[in-house]
Amino acid sequence: MRITWYATLVIAAAAVRADAQSSPTADTLRLEVGSKHVNGTVYAPHAARVRVRVGEGDGTVTAEWTNELTHGDSAGRAVHRWVTRGTRTAPTGAKVTWELRQTYDAETLAPLRYTATSSTGGDTRLTIDGARVRGSRRGPGDTAATPVDLTLDRPGFIASASDLIPLAAGLAEGKVMTAPVWGPNMSASEMRIFSVIGKVPVDVEGTRVTAWKIDEYRHADRKLLATWYMTEGSPYMVYGEVVLPTGRVQRMTEVEIPMSSPR
Repeated sequence: MRITWYATLVIAAAAVRADAQSSPTADTLRLEVGSKHVNGTVYAPHAARVRVRVGEGDGTVTAEWTNELTHGDSAGRAVHRWVTRGTRTAPTGAKVTWELRQTYDAETLAPLRYTATSSTGGDTRLTIDGARVRGSRRGPGDTAATPVDLTLDRPGFIASASDLIPLAAGLAEGKVMTAPVWGPNMSASEMRIFSVIGKVPVDVEGTRVTAWKIDEYRHADRKLLATWYMTEGSPYMVYGEVVLPTGRVQRMTEVEIPMSSPR
């Protein structure tokens, strides 16, 4: 059953790649950070738990984390504050804990602040103002932090939260949109293509959920990077498959949990 499903996905992905390689169509929605077509207010305060698996069948759980979104205000600007706390298994078998705090503009999803710390000693603290990124970064084993002062070719949405973009831009079967993304390990923004396949059933830790299926491609080479399954309510991203550099597929399931912070 898994092989048959995967073969179907490969055929569908090939069809989308072929279509993406043709001339851009007039109905492709081209998004930029700050676009009026992005409405981040669709995301209500909520908390969720994510489990990451690699391998066939149930696979091996390699990481687990919680996401919590709260709404707030920053100098009169409505913002979303995401707090993510997780644990992953290092290649040595050791457990690594980490925390990620991100602040976005509540409406446009423009990234404003990004702070990541890890039990390995990693510490990244960035302030983002359009295309300007400033702050510091200290890698595991580093004795001191390195200043960061980077001007991107264009502002980008945060790459590790790319699944937030399509739902905020509105979903409809057959809809295609492009958007720039950027992450702390990238020197420039990268364009992505999001193709909305339609509503499909998906198994989320034993529960059947009807969700929007969305394929994410890298614009430059049309490589399939991820497939997301989104719902209009919490926890929004209920299932995802990310293609790793090794070619293996990393699967993520997300379920709602009680919030630890007041709404």
